[in-house]
Amino acid sequence: MAPLVWVICCLLGCLLLCRGSPGPSVPRLRLSYRDLLSTNRSAIFLGPRGTLDLQAMYLDEYRDRLFLGGRDALYSLRLDQAWPDPREVLWQPQPGQKEECVRKGRDLLTECANFVRVLKPHNRTHLLACGTGAFQPTCALITVGHRGEHVLHLEPGTLQGGRGRCPHEPSRPFASTFVGGELYTGLIADFLGREAMIFRSGGSRPALRSDSDQSLLHDPRFVAAARIPDNSDQDNDKVYFFFSETVPSPDGGPGRVTVSRVGRVCVNDAGGQRVLVNKWSTFLKATLVCSVPGPGGAETHFHQLEDVFLLWPKSGKSPEVYALFSTVSTVFQGFAICVYHMADIWEVFNGPFAHRDGPQHQWGPYVGKVPFPRPGVCPSKMTAQPGRLFGSTKDYPDEVLQFARAHPLMFRPVRPQQGRPILVKTHLAQQLRQIVVDRVEAEDGAYDVIFLGTDSGSVLKVIVLQAMGSAEPEEVVLEELQVFKVPTPITEMEISVKRQMLYVGSRLGVARLRLHQCKTYGSACAECCLARDPYCAWDGASCTQYRPGTSKRRFRRQDIRHGNPALQCLGQGLEGEAAGHMVATRVYGTEHNSTFLECQPKSPQAAVRWFLKRPGEQGNDQVKTDERVVQTDQGLLFRRLSRLDAGTYSCTTLEHGFSQTVVRLALEVIAATQLDSLFPQELRQEAHPARGGLVPAPSKAWYKDILQLIGFANLPRVDEYCERVWCRGNGERLGISRSRSKQTKGKAWAGLELGKKVKSWAQAERNRTPREVEAT
Repeated sequence: MAPLVWVICCLLGCLLLCRGSPGPSVPRLRLSYRDLLSTNRSAIFLGPRGTLDLQAMYLDEYRDRLFLGGRDALYSLRLDQAWPDPREVLWQPQPGQKEECVRKGRDLLTECANFVRVLKPHNRTHLLACGTGAFQPTCALITVGHRGEHVLHLEPGTLQGGRGRCPHEPSRPFASTFVGGELYTGLIADFLGREAMIFRSGGSRPALRSDSDQSLLHDPRFVAAARIPDNSDQDNDKVYFFFSETVPSPDGGPGRVTVSRVGRVCVNDAGGQRVLVNKWSTFLKATLVCSVPGPGGAETHFHQLEDVFLLWPKSGKSPEVYALFSTVSTVFQGFAICVYHMADIWEVFNGPFAHRDGPQHQWGPYVGKVPFPRPGVCPSKMTAQPGRLFGSTKDYPDEVLQFARAHPLMFRPVRPQQGRPILVKTHLAQQLRQIVVDRVEAEDGAYDVIFLGTDSGSVLKVIVLQAMGSAEPEEVVLEELQVFKVPTPITEMEISVKRQMLYVGSRLGVARLRLHQCKTYGSACAECCLARDPYCAWDGASCTQYRPGTSKRRFRRQDIRHGNPALQCLGQGLEGEAAGHMVATRVYGTEHNSTFLECQPKSPQAAVRWFLKRPGEQGNDQVKTDERVVQTDQGLLFRRLSRLDAGTYSCTTLEHGFSQTVVRLALEVIAATQLDSLFPQELRQEAHPARGGLVPAPSKAWYKDILQLIGFANLPRVDEYCERVWCRGNGERLGISRSRSKQTKGKAWAGLELGKKVKSWAQAERNRTPREVEAT
């Protein structure tokens, strides 16, 4: 075996893995960190010190600014620029707080700092900011100026305690929202991490909190909080909290289980007069179910709530709740997305209350008389009766408050649309952490484009096609975008439909990411149609952003549901089909050695097939793979080349019934007897009968050099070595005489091409991350 070819074979054997047939769950397009930067699709802000330790992110589209909370600092970025002029405010703990934090057993570097975790709009010129304050939470007002200004100042005179508004720990989950000048927060409010509560503070009314005596919250993990109106009567407005909690087994058995909840409180809740004084008098909670139905009534449950996104309609009423769940099973790791209608949530809260007679009894519906006004409702016109006006929860009878205190849980669970998840992903190499959704108008209707943030610093762009009848929804992963260079969990995501931007945050920093870049899909109608991206359509000349209601409607080509270019792109650039008109690239291989024919289609979702046309024959035969000929994701690998392998190879892809030729390669096989005349003495093979053929001469110095170059430390020397061994003197290094025939020279140049392959491989290896190398 020729030494260089043997080395390439070893490298390919390590780097290339054969996989099964691709499917729609495989991203159709993968863009690396460098791809995103080079195409101006992404812009990164890491702060003046190279890392932000990002904890909070607030997108203010009114002021056209993005506010960030990090370790001992706040930042302001303008949305209309690529982060050239950021503003920074340093906000460190008060003197002595770090030392006290360390004395209490906390880590100086990771915990004893002021991690800014709350950023909420306070008024037209100020934000409310709260930080952990080295385990002594602190809040202050931040001057941000009027619209059009770019200022950022901390108001020292507004510093106040932040207990109940901000967690003590920088990594403790919590959720908050700002309503009518008051901050609603769900959190663990004490230093030891035991006191769970929902807290309201900051307004003219007295602060309100959960009744901790009744243990209404069991080790909760808060995910989201938002004000959601029930109807046009503002007196009925409520703040909803989404969280998971660990509770005793519902059937009275031993152990504890994780369940996900939606809880709510009335905005105009004032607590009780004699019962639940300064405590929530309207708090109720219900169970969120996200499960996959199975045979015999069995269900696979996703219990742990990871993130929630509210998709508001244009009317601004009754949003759809997109919830991302994970499993808590030790058997497998899985994620699911369930969508809930607010009407279904309201129906559950209007249904029976859960009740059980004792800790060892099972839960059942409460069948007794429910007092009036119904526990959990807000004081409004709906709760008023002739002669019985309830202007405040302080006017509620004690029996109503006692009932609400004893029955905070609803009996019926909230089930998702269609009774099942719209998306299920199991056995992922990465975990899903964040979700945002954009409803996009396409040629054939509206589609919800889902963006999922992972723990590896990438974003998945997904659409789900709802099937008719009982068929399962079809998942289509449009793109996988590696937003951050270093694998890091994505902790924040905000979407700007107005700007068509996604703002992605991690502990390292924040990225501004375009929701789409249609030209990336290609320059032909078929490529644009196969992408199935609701943002993009073929306009007759290029793949561009689809804009509903624009002119030239007849030239727009888009097929999200089927992705069938044969119907959509008739006469609009199907040149990929014309394999007979594609010029074949000439490549060379040596007999008895390994050879690789490269073919990497743009879409990993396409099925790849190889066809061979032998010299003197008319038809094409599909290449049959076996132990000697292996088809990989990157191309066709011949472990041992035969003279009969010579011919023209066509690499074709089949996607949604559409076939096109990606590359044609004319393979010439150099006979083993010709090698002595093509390679100089130091590169020749030597016979070794015991090993059954030709093997590399073990004493060659250049062979040792190649092995040294495989190591990462020596990769920068690859260019130098390839130049010295293969490229010096335009082939004279290979012993090519100027008088030799054109055919012989052409075959000798195969050595140069192999050298280029090593250079290309080495460059790719240089760009790979340690995690990618480990995975390989």
